[in-house]
Amino acid sequence: MKKTLALLTFCALTLSCTGNSPLRGGHADDADSASAPKEQHLSLLIAGDLMQHEPQIRAARRADGTYNYDECFARVKPEIERADVAIANFEVTLGGPPYRGYPQFTAPDDYFRACVDAGFDIMLLANNHCLDSYQRGLERTIHVMDSLHIPHLGTYVNPQERQRQYPFLLEQNGIRVVLLNFTYGTNGLKVKAPNVVNYIDTTEIANDIVKAHQMNPDVIIAIPHWGIEYQTLPGSEQRTLANWLLSKGVDHVIGGHPHVAQPLELLNGGRNLVAYSLGNFISNQSKPNTYGGYMVRMELTKNDSITTLSNCGYAIYWVSRPADNGSRHNYRVLPIDEPDSALTATERTKRNTIRSSMRKLFEKNNKGGIKEYIFK
Repeated sequence: MKKTLALLTFCALTLSCTGNSPLRGGHADDADSASAPKEQHLSLLIAGDLMQHEPQIRAARRADGTYNYDECFARVKPEIERADVAIANFEVTLGGPPYRGYPQFTAPDDYFRACVDAGFDIMLLANNHCLDSYQRGLERTIHVMDSLHIPHLGTYVNPQERQRQYPFLLEQNGIRVVLLNFTYGTNGLKVKAPNVVNYIDTTEIANDIVKAHQMNPDVIIAIPHWGIEYQTLPGSEQRTLANWLLSKGVDHVIGGHPHVAQPLELLNGGRNLVAYSLGNFISNQSKPNTYGGYMVRMELTKNDSITTLSNCGYAIYWVSRPADNGSRHNYRVLPIDEPDSALTATERTKRNTIRSSMRKLFEKNNKGGIKEYIFK
C-alpha cells in the first residue's frame, strides 16, 4: 500500500502529512514567514465499480487454491497511488466461499487485498449488491476491511456503529472532507436488523448533511449509487437529486451504478463538480460502454479558511479480458491511450471503440470546461 491509514477518533480518517520544516533563526521577517498561514493541498481520486464476475474469479484462481489479481491493476496502480487519497465503489461482498459472480456476488478476500495493494484507501459499500450474501456477507465484508485497517462507509453492523462512523470525516494536509454514500436499493433484498444500509431517503440524507456541517468540514462530497443501468445520459431523478444535494450545501456529487460512463459538469463558476456515473472500474461486462470508465481527480486548495476546487479532470481507462489477448492470463485495467504496440489487434479494436464512444459522449455533453487528462 502507498499509505498507512488510521481512524481518527470514531469517524475521521487521518493520514501522514508532509511539509517543510519551519524556518529557524535569521531575520525577524523569517519568523513572521514561518508563522504565516500556509497554502494547503489535497488530491482526491475517485473511481467506479470494482466488480468481480465468475470469469474473473476463474481467471485469478491458482493451482494452490489462492487467487492472484496483481496483473489486473498493474498499469493503473501508479496513477491511483499518485493521489493523496483514492476512493472506489466496492460492489461485491466478502461473504466467504463458495465464491460466485452475478447475480449475487461474493469475492475472494484476495480480490479485496489486490484492490488495496493497487492503492485504494477508502471503500464505498452502499450499493445494490451490498446484501448479496445477506447478513453474514455484510458483516464479514466490514470485518475483513476493519482487519486490514481500510476505512469504509455506507453499510454498518448496527445503528451504533453508523452513529459513530457516519458522516465520514477524512482529514489530511489540514483539509477536512466529509463523505456521504447512499444507494437507491439492494436488489429487493431487505437489510436485517441490526445491520444498516444507507438508502436514498432525502429526510435521512438531510439530517446527515446537517451533521456533516457540524463537523466543520472544508468540503462535503456525496457519492450516490443511482441511475438506470447502461444509460449514458443521466435521468431526471439523478439531476433532481444532484441539484437538491447542492442546495443543501454539498459541494460535489460523484455518482455510480449505471455501469457505463455518464457526463461531468462543473457548475457555479467551477465551485461544484457533478459526475453522474464513473462506470465500471473492472468487470467482465461486455455490453456497449461497460468495459470502460473514468477516474475523477480533484485538487483541493485551502488558503486560510477558504477551500476551493483548484483543479479537476478525468482519466479514461478500459478493461482487456483474457479472450482479447491469449498470452495473458488475467483481466487488465489499461490506460485509454495504451500504445498500439502493447496490444493485440482485438485489444486495439475494443480500445478504439470505447475510446471513441466515451470521448464523443463527453465532447457533446460535458459542461463547465472540465478536461480529460492522460496518464501513462
